[in-house]
Amino acid sequence: MTDQNPFAQMMKMGQDWARKMNPALESFTPKGFEQLWPTMPKEMMEAFMGRTLNPEGLTAKTRLLLTLTGLTILGAQAESQLRLTVRHAREAGATKQEIAETIAQAGMFGGVPAMTKAMELATEAMDEDTGKDTAR
Repeated sequence: MTDQNPFAQMMKMGQDWARKMNPALESFTPKGFEQLWPTMPKEMMEAFMGRTLNPEGLTAKTRLLLTLTGLTILGAQAESQLRLTVRHAREAGATKQEIAETIAQAGMFGGVPAMTKAMELATEAMDEDTGKDTAR
């Protein structure tokens, strides 16, 4: 009988399997995956989730801010998803102020730790946004 807990054994088996399938996966991180996912152009986001097919509906920017609210309320545990949502919201026209206000409002429901974590992740994503106007 082994002293290792079942979860640790399962994680080790998964890591061993990934290493054998592709040695490069051993150093793979979720943040690395984020770099593979491009930011969709504003027009594409508007077409897929905005008013293009539903002229009376929500804009892509509004939908992304609502998504940011949900991710914050859930405790900002989905770090990659939160950073990607911030990147896309910025591309869809959201200002840094709107993102901060969205996170602060969500903090009323998710709590201060969730709000703080979301704000850190959002700030990180916006700081990486070197190709954008800093005032926006």
